[in-house]
Amino acid sequence: MFLIDYIVNLSIFSLLVSIPLVIRSFINHKPVKNFPLWAGCYGGIVSILLVMLAIHEQGYTYDIRYAPVILVFAYLGPIAGIITGAFGLLARLLSSGHWDTAIIGWISLMSGFSLMYLYIKKLSPIKRTVILSVIYFIIYTITVPIIFNVFRDKPFFHFQYILFVFLGVFLGVLLIESYLKLYRLNNRLSEMYKMVEASEAKYRLIAENTSDLIMVMDKDHNLTYFSPSHEMVLGYQSNELEAVKICRFIHPDDVDLFKSTIDGMFHHKEFKSIEFSLNHKRGQWIEFESRCVPVEGENGEVEHIVIISRDISERKKAEEILLQSEKLSIVGELAAGVAHEIRNPLTTIKGFIQLYKRENGADEINDLLLSELGRIETITSEMLTLGKPQAVHLYRTNLRELVENTLELLSPQAHMENIQFNLCVAEGEFFIIGEKNQLKQVFLNVLKNAMESMPEGGTIHINLHKGEKGECVLSVKDEGCGIPEEILPRLGEPFYTLKEKGTGLGLMICNKIIKQHHGSITYHSKEQQGTLVEIKLPLAG
Repeated sequence: MFLIDYIVNLSIFSLLVSIPLVIRSFINHKPVKNFPLWAGCYGGIVSILLVMLAIHEQGYTYDIRYAPVILVFAYLGPIAGIITGAFGLLARLLSSGHWDTAIIGWISLMSGFSLMYLYIKKLSPIKRTVILSVIYFIIYTITVPIIFNVFRDKPFFHFQYILFVFLGVFLGVLLIESYLKLYRLNNRLSEMYKMVEASEAKYRLIAENTSDLIMVMDKDHNLTYFSPSHEMVLGYQSNELEAVKICRFIHPDDVDLFKSTIDGMFHHKEFKSIEFSLNHKRGQWIEFESRCVPVEGENGEVEHIVIISRDISERKKAEEILLQSEKLSIVGELAAGVAHEIRNPLTTIKGFIQLYKRENGADEINDLLLSELGRIETITSEMLTLGKPQAVHLYRTNLRELVENTLELLSPQAHMENIQFNLCVAEGEFFIIGEKNQLKQVFLNVLKNAMESMPEGGTIHINLHKGEKGECVLSVKDEGCGIPEEILPRLGEPFYTLKEKGTGLGLMICNKIIKQHHGSITYHSKEQQGTLVEIKLPLAG
């Protein structure tokens, strides 16, 4: 019968210990003010309930009310423990007799627990619980069966009573420690989750705001991840890139190199840097430099390749400009040296031919020689202009008047070749800061090229108007044979020309002069559709 009563007591005690722990797990874990006092009061209520479920034997009351007292002492200290014990004592006194035994036993236990706590307070709660349980066993054994001679001839009764008190303490420790362990684990997981969230937010911030392309590719060359920068750089929407092979966007000339490099990384697990061109949604090709990083799976095999690509189009252009500049510098020095050496004997030859012509009269051979010598002189002058820095004096210049004067110079030759000039000037003034003679040289060169492209005659349309950002635009459009599109990027290179007797220096000098005037010159042409040359110069403030 006692066994059933004790099991009921232990079950209810376990339930009462679990209730606050379960409630606490569902609410915010903020510190509660005066928590030990409130916990001591709750422990007292548990003690009262255990006293109400007490076992009555020959006028004595037996219960496990000291199980919560031991637990509260061990986990919350003497003050909370004494509060719990006081509640239990009060309930005990009100429920049965033998007050002297209950009071003396209570005082002995509270004194023993409080004194012992001073020595064991630095220990862990579990060790404190074990030591306090031993103290309880000693005091109970001395006071109840020995001093008060209660059931001295029934040691088994006392044994089972102490055993069930200890079982109550054990269950309480088990529940409390399980809760604390779960609480600490939950806090650790929450901190880790916050760290992961913060780290993920940082990586997302980088991935979503970088101009570099970040993609993850599997063994089948399918994209499993791509950064939002793909939409900004390549123009593709997210749904257009999902589960597609990256080779679809790579330039055909780069596909084999890309495949072999990536396949080698899956086998050799090496970092690689490669360059390839990706197709923009609008059709143009963009050059990228990519760093490929292999990512190993749990089995040690490479499962994915992370590819970080950067647009190097501007860098390539800068390299080309630097190379062109170095080439121009070398060509200029070489041209100046050659021109200087040619010019001296050329002057002597030309002088003797002119003297011979004056003495012997003009003939076809003399005129041809003088014409060719004049052409050689023109070429050497251009070479000297290219190689020797010119002192430029900039003045406020009316661009309209400069264009009109240039057309007047070329009008006789144009009339002879059945070519008409159609000048269209927008309203307003077109004043620039520049050097007249140099700009006139540019206009003459451009217009002569236009005239030479129309051997059967035609019309050259010259348009002068204001552009954007305080600049003026002079466009020259002919009706000639045009220039193949693949050759346009090479216009202006030294010694590159489409003319049978050209040197390629004319447009190069034009580019140099316009650049000195902080302007730009562009060429647009298609075969058999003529050529459009646009010169942009900043207007005077």
